[in-house]
Amino acid sequence: MEKSVLLIGKEKSFMVGAIVKGLEKENFSVVCASPLPQYVQQIENKPRIYLLYLGDLTKDYVDLFKYLNEAIDSERFMLYLIGNNEELELAQTYIAKEKVQETYLRPLDVQLLAAQLDSVMEFSEVDENLKKKILIVDDDGAMLRMMRTWLSVKYHVYMASSGKIALSFLAQNPVDLVLLDYEMPVMNGPEVLKEIRESEKLKHLPVIFLTAKDDKESVMKVVRLKPEKYLLKSMPKEKLTTAIDDFFRSRSSQVT
Repeated sequence: MEKSVLLIGKEKSFMVGAIVKGLEKENFSVVCASPLPQYVQQIENKPRIYLLYLGDLTKDYVDLFKYLNEAIDSERFMLYLIGNNEELELAQTYIAKEKVQETYLRPLDVQLLAAQLDSVMEFSEVDENLKKKILIVDDDGAMLRMMRTWLSVKYHVYMASSGKIALSFLAQNPVDLVLLDYEMPVMNGPEVLKEIRESEKLKHLPVIFLTAKDDKESVMKVVRLKPEKYLLKSMPKEKLTTAIDDFFRSRSSQVT
């Protein structure tokens, strides 16, 4: 497995040099690029993982932030930000939060970063045909993109912006799990789940509500439709993704 990352930052920076040495010590190949769009663009065969070191980057580098915000949609790289609170806030003024895989506060623990990148790369090596497929259904585009960013490391992720689009997709495409928003216009989550349960083809499909609603009335309203569980949108990334990992792990152990 080739462990390669693109590190964007001022190359004369002491910390950029320290990050390079630290990652190389952990057997990573590090490609460096100066923090201007043209320097990033001209690199051939870019790694899938981008590390943006924000030290010394001011508002003069807004063009870089805007470039990364747009390029991530077409090039589908994973973006990690490294900086202090002020630097992270500046970058995320121009780079949408849902497009950032993870943020790291300075001073950086390079060993921790390397361990987490190792985990990401381990999953990227898994045979594509063996990855579980998840459909996320939500009318909030930012929420869809954020969940795709979080989950696409381990899973095939599909998105639907309405209940009707989701049902149309499911009629033609098998998935292993549906993450379903509770409140949506035209056709809400409970109505979508009712359609799924009444379909001979889909009735056993696992569905988890991903919702802002945690009141007892909302939960009881759909108990008979047997959703697997409820996950709150307010949950931290690690807790939410772990809950989904645990769901698949539990089903796998039931099968074996």
